[in-house]
Amino acid sequence: MNAITSPPPGAEPSFAGHTPMMAQYLRIKTEFPDTLVFYRMGDFYELFFEDARRAHRLLDITITTRGQSNGEPVVMAGVPVHSVENYLARLIRLGEAVAIAEQVGEVGASKGPVERKVVRVVTPGTITDTELLDDREDTRLLALCRQGPAASPSFGLAWLALASGQLGLTECSERELGAWLARLAPAEVLVSAETAADQRPAALRACSAPVITRPGWQFDRGLGERKLREQLRVAHLAGFNAQDLGVAHAAASALLSYAEHTQGRALSHINTLTVERSGDLLELPPATHRNLELTQTLRGEAAPTLLSLLDTCRTGMGSRMLRHWLTHPLRDRAVARERHGAIAALLEARATEPLRDALRHVSDVQRITARTALRQVRPRELAGLRETLATLPALRGQVPDGAALLRTLHGALTPDEAIASLLRRAIAEEPAVLLRDGGVIAPGFDADLDELRGIATHCDTFLLDLESRERTRTGINNLRVQYNKVHGFYIEVTMGQVDKVPLDYQRRQTLKNAERFITPELKAFEDKALSAQERSLAREKWLYEQVLDALQAHLVPLAELGRALASLDALAALAERAATLGWCAPEFVGHPCLDIEQGRHPVVEARLAETGAGSFIANDCRLDAARRMVILTGPNMGGKSTFMRQVAVIVLLAAIGSWVPAARCRLGPIDAIHTRIGAADDLANAQSTFMLEMTEGSAILHGATEHSLVLMDEIGRGTSTFDGLALAGAIASHLHDRNRSFTLFATHYFELTEFPARHRQAVNMHVSAAESGDDIVFLHAIEAGPASRSYGVQVARLAGMPGSVLRQARSALESLEAQQRAGETQIDLFGAEPEPLPAVAATAAEPAPAAVITAAAAPAPVLDELARIDPDTLTPRAALDALYRLKSLAESSSPSCSLSSERP
Repeated sequence: MNAITSPPPGAEPSFAGHTPMMAQYLRIKTEFPDTLVFYRMGDFYELFFEDARRAHRLLDITITTRGQSNGEPVVMAGVPVHSVENYLARLIRLGEAVAIAEQVGEVGASKGPVERKVVRVVTPGTITDTELLDDREDTRLLALCRQGPAASPSFGLAWLALASGQLGLTECSERELGAWLARLAPAEVLVSAETAADQRPAALRACSAPVITRPGWQFDRGLGERKLREQLRVAHLAGFNAQDLGVAHAAASALLSYAEHTQGRALSHINTLTVERSGDLLELPPATHRNLELTQTLRGEAAPTLLSLLDTCRTGMGSRMLRHWLTHPLRDRAVARERHGAIAALLEARATEPLRDALRHVSDVQRITARTALRQVRPRELAGLRETLATLPALRGQVPDGAALLRTLHGALTPDEAIASLLRRAIAEEPAVLLRDGGVIAPGFDADLDELRGIATHCDTFLLDLESRERTRTGINNLRVQYNKVHGFYIEVTMGQVDKVPLDYQRRQTLKNAERFITPELKAFEDKALSAQERSLAREKWLYEQVLDALQAHLVPLAELGRALASLDALAALAERAATLGWCAPEFVGHPCLDIEQGRHPVVEARLAETGAGSFIANDCRLDAARRMVILTGPNMGGKSTFMRQVAVIVLLAAIGSWVPAARCRLGPIDAIHTRIGAADDLANAQSTFMLEMTEGSAILHGATEHSLVLMDEIGRGTSTFDGLALAGAIASHLHDRNRSFTLFATHYFELTEFPARHRQAVNMHVSAAESGDDIVFLHAIEAGPASRSYGVQVARLAGMPGSVLRQARSALESLEAQQRAGETQIDLFGAEPEPLPAVAATAAEPAPAAVITAAAAPAPVLDELARIDPDTLTPRAALDALYRLKSLAESSSPSCSLSSERP
């Protein structure tokens, strides 16, 4: 489309030559140049020109041309009004934004097209439509502001869940940014247009949410602080502990401006602010979210995950609250202790199931409140709110008073009776789905509306009476009085009876077999009846707006009610899980301690029970000030990764206030859970498997403290044996000596089993297995001491490797093990003084010269040994051992056999 040109600053764009309809559309489009504009025309939303072509590609809808404007064919595509939500949902999933331009003027009120204007903009982060939202997950808009020196920038974050009214702020370092993006999972991110795409932090580049640029002047500290104070209706932000978050204020400035712009109105339901600081939360880096499969599996599925196991909530509010607890665990144990106590009280009073049954009848108060504030709430949602308020007395009776948290929530379940009274009087028992259909306002609420409805109600009686009188007067027995939307009321007479029609009948329409007439009496009634219908619908719309006006004064207590119901639902779900799955209440202590008896991985245990694949083998884990690291060895598929993950999951569940899958659990202070598990790459960011492994490992070494839990699984396996072994040993030493974290370190490098001999706070553990011939049985039990072998060939057989491959591998393994037993060299990774590496381990920058044997001077033993070596089957370790044996034979057999360091 080449019709739109940017006008000079301060000038209006010119649309001369365009039809009035297209000129109106183009004026709207200039205000939303990067947004798809849905332009209302009757029963369709139309898109024009480039928007139509784009929608055709995205939605696969028909594209056509009709007429001309400014000498060009008008390219257009449309979607029906009644199914617009389906198309919006598809566009939102694709990261698109849509401006909805509705007809706001009266038809025929002025010359030219009916006035239209954009009433709202639907974007991935600001959707509030019930059809577009996931009931069990918040949709968040996030604004990100970067300030400070390039070497150590500070990031301000402001986020908003518009559909539930939750506003939050924080500030963090670049190292912490990835963890915040992982826990917030924004649907849309706002950044300053002054920051180039290649200068954005790596964590943001890795985020899958669409990134929207906003003018740099919108990210202003002073403007942000003022907007926050105005939004929260306070004189200063000290009451929210937000007065010192200048960079976050700048982010909030852009956030609130964008949200108000998309909704076309003030955000009156945003009346509270949550300030979260990195130091207050248990740190969960993105790798931990991914490896523990908190909300998504490693393949990106929604189940089976820890959240899917926990979430048996009866309402969407409860599910969203539970997700928030899981992704925002607190370091302070006070809140977790309150939730533990509430779960215990629910179980002791046997109130869990009665409370959950009562919650089945509760509507999503949080989202209804938000949509009421935005004046987007539908009649049936208000009816649902009315029914929820009616169930509160019975619901309060199911909340036991055995815990302080439950007593607090019980008190929040008593909103102002005026809300329920208004909804009972104003909203019909079963209102229509949409306001435009009528039948929304209850009878008796408004006398004028009742009178107008009475006219329509008595319409049938009048028509039947008129039909009877006209049949008698005319003698036409098949005369009928009828109505349709096109021609209104009429009297229909068949062609054979037309000669009996009185003179006061006026012809309205001629059909093939009949004539339709109107009389002065029927015309007068038609004017009254049709006018009554129109006036009735207009009156209903006005009254509905009055109800919404009245509800604005009750948004704060409704928001508090929503939070209380969500918390009750989440607590009841955790209590049900504890009772059903046999979990115990964890105990918090002040000294370093991680003591778990008979711990289980809840997701794996549930999966085994579901498939009938057997029972889960529970295991203990004990770490304390004197025992901070476990070197874990054993076979693949033996359960090392499951054991490590279950320890982390138990720690996390305790931190969010849940009971845990164990017979007993005592936990000291924990500030973070760091994980490095599995082999994967990140090709989109040019990171190989090993590079990603080292990047995650580096982040752990820089971030872990003595209060952190660290899971290291097979570190160093992405490179050569000696490189990987050396790195694994060094990383284990750093974690033990410097970080002093609680560490579970799983490895197949048996050389690392010597680690505890030199490091007093480390111990060897292994997962047990039983071997019988070529078969292996994994016992999944964690036992003291190092493993004897890895059983790799047996696992390959279980995977279906061809027999020839297994036979060759088994033969090679026996040969290598024999060579190792016969070798005289023992690798010592943990000597007090590190020894220089042999020549074969020289750096790539200066490769060591190859040692060659002068064949003419080689004695028979050397040649015999060479003949026995098969270079194709040697591992780097075996090759080095062979080289040492050759050197030893050469030196002992004949001084004339020399090993030369010269290149051949």
